Amino acid sequence: MNSYLSSYKLGNEVAVLKRLGQKTSGSLGYIANALDFTSADPERKQRHIDQEMSELRELGFDVTLLDLRDYFGDENDLDVQLQRLGGVYVCGGNSFVLRQAMQLSGFDGALRASGDRADFLYAGYSAGVCVLSPTLHAYAIVDDPTDMPYPQLRAQLWEGLGLLSFVFLPHYRSDHPESAQIDQEIAYCIDNKVLFKAYRDGEVLIIQ
Repeated sequence: MNSYLSSYKLGNEVAVLKRLGQKTSGSLGYIANALDFTSADPERKQRHIDQEMSELRELGFDVTLLDLRDYFGDENDLDVQLQRLGGVYVCGGNSFVLRQAMQLSGFDGALRASGDRADFLYAGYSAGVCVLSPTLHAYAIVDDPTDMPYPQLRAQLWEGLGLLSFVFLPHYRSDHPESAQIDQEIAYCIDNKVLFKAYRDGEVLIIQ
């Protein structure tokens, strides 16, 4: 599995993203469940989705919406769907809400099943990358961990997918509304001896 992990939006390595996309074997599933937080405005959310899917199509990707809510309780179905796709693009929002959707749909296991595929791409930004960290505790400074929009889950989730060995901190010293709070996340990680890496908007972590 190849990974294109951006601090914000597409980042400054679009040429690399396009090249990684050429290695995939199918469509790109766009996952927007980080925007399912309870205070989300439906119209604004849809505009956000439409805009980002359009931007990916302009880069040459064949993009389809992959709503994890459609797979709650149907882990096998999602696993089959991921095998058909060439990758996923996971947008930002609330890291905890996204993590809930991933667990309820069985995305955790389905993604690991695709992890050995050289023709599979995991791309995303902000919350879409944060959930790959070993722990989500630091993100409670920016995101609301008590927001639970899905009635199927009532317990807070604090563990990430653990596909990264460190906590990914986006929007560091950037022109972003959350940038001022990233220093607090860094302080939390230092105080609690949590391994982390901070990324400025535009920066991208590429794993091949």
